[in-house]
Amino acid sequence: MNSNALKVNPRDNVVIAIRQIARGEDIVVEGVKLLAAAEDVAASHKIALTDIKAGGNILRYGEPIVQARDDIPKGQWVHVHNTRPIERI
Repeated sequence: MNSNALKVNPRDNVVIAIRQIARGEDIVVEGVKLLAAAEDVAASHKIALTDIKAGGNILRYGEPIVQARDDIPKGQWVHVHNTRPIERI
């Protein structure tokens, strides 16, 4: 079974689509089915591996890169429409 997504770091809560992924298609990383895509996702875009609450950090490379603006259910496309820059205090 070929991979259609990449998980960079074990801490990551998103994967990166390495090709177009269709809604309902299994997301596969290193031959392991992780979940089904909740919507169509373009190549090089992120997909949530877990439910991410509004205000929660999106982790890529094991580090926070943005925050969820809204609740993001697992399997959903993660992009500028549902994220925001990390708020620093």
